[in-house]
Amino acid sequence: MKRNFFITFEGGEGTGKSTQARLLAGFLEKQGISCELTREPGGSAGAEEIRELVVKGAVRRWDVMTEALLMFAARRDHLVNTVWPALAQGKTVICDRFADSTMAYQGFGYADEGLGRQTVESLYQTVVGDFKPDLTVILDMPVEHGVERALRRDATVNRYEKMGLDFHRNLRQAFLDIAAKEPNRCAVVDATGTIDGIHAQVAALVQQRLLKA
Repeated sequence: MKRNFFITFEGGEGTGKSTQARLLAGFLEKQGISCELTREPGGSAGAEEIRELVVKGAVRRWDVMTEALLMFAARRDHLVNTVWPALAQGKTVICDRFADSTMAYQGFGYADEGLGRQTVESLYQTVVGDFKPDLTVILDMPVEHGVERALRRDATVNRYEKMGLDFHRNLRQAFLDIAAKEPNRCAVVDATGTIDGIHAQVAALVQQRLLKA
């Protein structure tokens, strides 16, 4: 039975991905499963440099294709230098965002300007290949709640948090569509409850989907 996994957390702004990723890592470590906690964009030296280009600056700093290419450049560096080596060492890798965010944000968040599914999937195949998460947890909540939480939380608001509610509504729908399209990989978790309650749902999901497989 496989004992190490690649688990990703996805969802809109302010849904608690970082917190739940950290709690899951602690839960698994207590069971003797060594974990590598990481994030995108970022997670490696080169990818963190690209992150600075992507998340800071004016709202429309980049056109959508340029933004997607930056995301995939960061992703490639992250995979080569962090994710794949950790998996090769037998660790479970837990990542705050991965390629589903590119599909949601650059694929559909910008509405008519979005790249669409086919273009993002083509970039994924070129850069990542057939590798994909064993489980993707999509944390879902009304966008007004999530954006308000994100703006309240961050001392420095990033570009995406400054985008209008229509953009964030597009993101939420895109994540739900991804989950519906790939139910064997994805699971939607209601992120409107308490931190501990959401963690309990996530832990139960990992137990059911991965640890008992």
